[in-house]
Amino acid sequence: MIVRIMGEGQLDLTDADLELLNSFDSQLESAIESGDEATFRQALHDLLEKVREDGKPLPADALEPSQFILPPADATMEEVREMLQDDGLIPG
Repeated sequence: MIVRIMGEGQLDLTDADLELLNSFDSQLESAIESGDEATFRQALHDLLEKVREDGKPLPADALEPSQFILPPADATMEEVREMLQDDGLIPG
């Protein structure tokens, strides 16, 4: 599955990573719902770090469709809120 981190590029993750990423996504959603900036920052950092650790970067000139688009590390809570779908940044 191809994941794009805005401003960084695309990474290829296995489908096995989906469940773990959903747990990070749930923490991020909870932080946004509660308006907790510190928890939001940590949850966003943890989600992006896990994608970077587990994902295999695609070449910069690759034009693969992304299954998920994640916000950049410096995104605001409001920006991420606008990106959320009914079941988070990472549906599933």
